[in-house]
Amino acid sequence: MKPRAIFTTSVTIALLALCAVATRAQVTAIKAGKLVAPETGTTATNQVILVEGEKIKAIGSNLPIPQGANVIDLSNATVLPGLFDAHTHLCSNMEWQWDSGDFLVHSLNWRTGMRSIIGVVNARDMLDAGFTTVRDVGNAGDYADADLAKAIGWNMVPGPTMIVAGRIIAPFGGQFVKPVPKHVLDNPEYLFADSRDELRKAIRENIYYGAKVIKLVVDDHPYIYSAEDIKFVVDEAGKAGLKVAAHCVRKRCARNAAEAGVASIEHGWILDQEDFELMKKNNVVLVSTDFTIKSLQAFGYSLDGARRNHEQRVGRLKRAYQAGVTIVFGTDVMAGLAGETRGTLAIGYIDSFVEAGVPNKDILRALTTYAARLLGVEKERGTLAPGMYADIIAVPENPLDNIQTLKQVSFVMKNGKVYKPNK
Repeated sequence: MKPRAIFTTSVTIALLALCAVATRAQVTAIKAGKLVAPETGTTATNQVILVEGEKIKAIGSNLPIPQGANVIDLSNATVLPGLFDAHTHLCSNMEWQWDSGDFLVHSLNWRTGMRSIIGVVNARDMLDAGFTTVRDVGNAGDYADADLAKAIGWNMVPGPTMIVAGRIIAPFGGQFVKPVPKHVLDNPEYLFADSRDELRKAIRENIYYGAKVIKLVVDDHPYIYSAEDIKFVVDEAGKAGLKVAAHCVRKRCARNAAEAGVASIEHGWILDQEDFELMKKNNVVLVSTDFTIKSLQAFGYSLDGARRNHEQRVGRLKRAYQAGVTIVFGTDVMAGLAGETRGTLAIGYIDSFVEAGVPNKDILRALTTYAARLLGVEKERGTLAPGMYADIIAVPENPLDNIQTLKQVSFVMKNGKVYKPNK
């Protein structure tokens, strides 16, 4: 063998050895005092979670810890999968810009650049609160949500894994309630679509720019999408492997969406037993967005008005749960409040579930396994098992016993990287 070939071979072997060392260095061993499995509602004690790279390699009570592994001691904490918020708007902040429920002021004042900056702050705060995955359902200007999702995916900024909707598809006028000249409506908040061709084009445009879910505003005007219109959207989105989330406030609209077989009805604050039965029949999930009194006040409600509104929504949540509808945790937080972050406001919504009489185990499922299934990532996230992404959080107590402990997340790991060390 020639000297040059020997040198080349030696360098190759050395590089391979360095790569092997680097791979071993990526192993993290988490010692979990308690480990909660939301899907079964069970707790295991004294578990070791081995994380290699971005994913979980093994879980067990007597696992040997590899030499040189990074050991994280959570033996005094309860460990569980990262949380999901299935209805969020990270690139929106209505504080000081809310015009009696009209999105027009918001869309015209907050340009896409500022939306992106807002999104970076909110994404960081959501991750800090334990939310490792979110479904962002629009109100992000000119695809700021899709760009934020890319930046997070490229590890440019910290934040949850994002399933984004891009521009919301709606009948003419979207959610703008005050008539204005047509040129004022020409902004990137919505894609107006009133015919089948327009609906198809809007779906394809969203997918082209990075949408992973289609958000459809069914109502908010006297003219609404029919069940046939919505079914067309479901079928067209389905051809590209995307699901449809339907914004529904009025009863008739929610019924149209349920008949069409959307993946989820967002809000659905006026529903009865007949609607619940149709939703169960067609496997439609309710993302309930049951605002807390605190969040409603952030939107400008008086204390009395917030209490009345909150009571009505919690009542609907209670009826939906008792009817056996699958409920997924979603917040719709879009306004700030002094002393709160987007993350602390979001996790506060567990209080609505508690008031509605939902057991802790099902609240936890709404925040993890049910949400992962709705978002289509159940084979990657939402539970802790070998082969799953290492989205792991820790809290002081067992949430199956005390759900309020979720407001005290002390450790956050996403995709195998620690973002909030345990202190």
